[in-house]
Amino acid sequence: MVRKAQAQAKAKTKTESVVKAARRAEVRLPPLRPFEGAELEPDGDYDGVEFRDLDLGAQDGGGALFMDCAVTGCALGETRLARARFVDSVLREPRGVGTDLTEASLRDVEVVDARLGGVQVHGGVLERVVVRGGKIDYLNLRKARLRDVVFEGCVLVEPDFGLASLERVAFLDCVVRGVDFSGVRMKDVDLRAAGELEIARGVECLRGAVISPEQLIDLAPAFAGQVGVKVAGA
Repeated sequence: MVRKAQAQAKAKTKTESVVKAARRAEVRLPPLRPFEGAELEPDGDYDGVEFRDLDLGAQDGGGALFMDCAVTGCALGETRLARARFVDSVLREPRGVGTDLTEASLRDVEVVDARLGGVQVHGGVLERVVVRGGKIDYLNLRKARLRDVVFEGCVLVEPDFGLASLERVAFLDCVVRGVDFSGVRMKDVDLRAAGELEIARGVECLRGAVISPEQLIDLAPAFAGQVGVKVAGA
C-alpha cells in the first residue's frame, strides 16, 4: 500500500510538472425554494432558488444574478441571459437551441448532461466551471475567458474558441469535433485525455497546451502544413 501511494504521488507530481491542473468547482447548495414567478426578469436577483422542469424558452433574464441556484430539466431555447451572472449554481439537463449567454459570467458552476445547440457565450467569463456529460453543438466561446474549466465526459461539436483565453482548462474523456482554436491564447491546457480530438482551425495556436504522443501523430499532417512541409512517399 505504501509503495502504491508513493507511485501515485510520483505520477501526480510528474503530471503537475507538465501542466497545472484545473481547480474544480465544488458546489454545495443550501435548501432551495421553488421559483414562483411568471417568468424571468431582466436584472432579476435570484438567491437560493430552484427552477425545475420549466419552459424558460424565449424569456429575458439578461443581467440577472443567480446565486446558489439550481436549474433542473428546464427548456432554454432562445432564452436571453446576456450578461447574466451564475455563482455557486448547478444547471442540470438544460436543453434548447439558441440560448444567449453573451458576456455572461459563470463562477463555481456545474453544467450536467446538457442538450444544447448554438449556445452564445461570446465574451463570457468562466471560472471554476465543470461541464459534465451531455452534448453541446456549435458552442460559441469566441473572445471568452476560461480559467479552471473542465469539460468531462461530454460531446462538443464544432465549438468555437476563437480569440479566447484558456488557462488551466482540461478536456477529460470527451469528444471534441471540428474545434476552432484560431487566435486562442493557452496556458496549462490539457488535451491529452480527450477521447476524440479533431481540430478544424487553429492548430498553430496550441502553444501552451499539452497533447499525447498519439494525438501528435494524428495532428502531424496539420503541423507539417503550418510550416510548409510536404509529406510524400519516395
